[in-house]
Amino acid sequence: MVKLSVIVPFYNVQAYAPDTLRSLRANAREDFEFLLVDDCSTDGTAGLLRRAQDGVPGVTVLRHERNAGLAAARNTGLDAARGEYIAFLDGDDWLAPGHYARLLDRTEALGCAFVRTDHVQVTGTSRTVRRVPHGLRGVVGDPRDAILPADRTTSVDYAFAWAGLYHRDLLDRGLLHFTDGLRTAEDRPWIWRLHREAESFAVLGTLGHFYRRGVASSLTRIGDERQLDFVRAYDQVLSDTAADRDAEALMPKAVRTYCAVISHHVSSVGKFEPPVARALRTLAADALGRMPRRVLDDVLDSMDTERATVLRRLRRRAAATEGATAA
Repeated sequence: MVKLSVIVPFYNVQAYAPDTLRSLRANAREDFEFLLVDDCSTDGTAGLLRRAQDGVPGVTVLRHERNAGLAAARNTGLDAARGEYIAFLDGDDWLAPGHYARLLDRTEALGCAFVRTDHVQVTGTSRTVRRVPHGLRGVVGDPRDAILPADRTTSVDYAFAWAGLYHRDLLDRGLLHFTDGLRTAEDRPWIWRLHREAESFAVLGTLGHFYRRGVASSLTRIGDERQLDFVRAYDQVLSDTAADRDAEALMPKAVRTYCAVISHHVSSVGKFEPPVARALRTLAADALGRMPRRVLDDVLDSMDTERATVLRRLRRRAAATEGATAA
């Protein structure tokens, strides 16, 4: 029986994949499987993965015939997974030796549907511990309770899919798949769904995942139209939240988070190509126009002046466009 399935998408990470693969070898166990998904890499990544089939126990390589993005690559792995538990790893990150065995032991001892873990962020030679924004460690609770309060950073803002372990029941219930086609922010509707629908979770201070920042090929550093998929991702968060039984309580958190992300992108508009920057402003203004008016008013009144000013300016743009269309 396969105890753990680890899903690892790769796309053009030839420089970093050797570290990832060595760390998988240092985490191998006879009841673990490693599903390496090559998302149609065009560099030497595919060759490294083929060689890993002989050098790393439990490896299966799956290959896309066309580049489909991180969400689709993870879904390919999920469709092939046989394990009782599921984990994710990105192709440019790495693990401490024995990390998965320790994490699995603690998760099984707790008996909850999923756990979230702290991680080490690596930027060049700098390493910083990043913690799940949840005070209790090693205590099983209701994940729905960890969504709020609206005006603080909470567990749904720590959306890294690889920072945790997930029981197969969640996969069988359709809670672990990502929205196909989302090329960024794919983890946002995913983490909200987990916290709304799963019955139990816990946070562990287990450090063993090393998250590499500043990678040149990372989508967060590329200012093309793929970045704009955050609008579709957060539209899904709002739509799903509006249909929830606790919609009135949860919607301020969803709107506030969406607003914060819009403000961040618009304030960093210089990193985008000019046509993408124009599209960003239009999409952001339209998104504000779709938000519940009363909730948005309250959110803007509670935000700091700098961000609220950016958002109110966009909101006026949306209102002006709507008025011109009506005329």
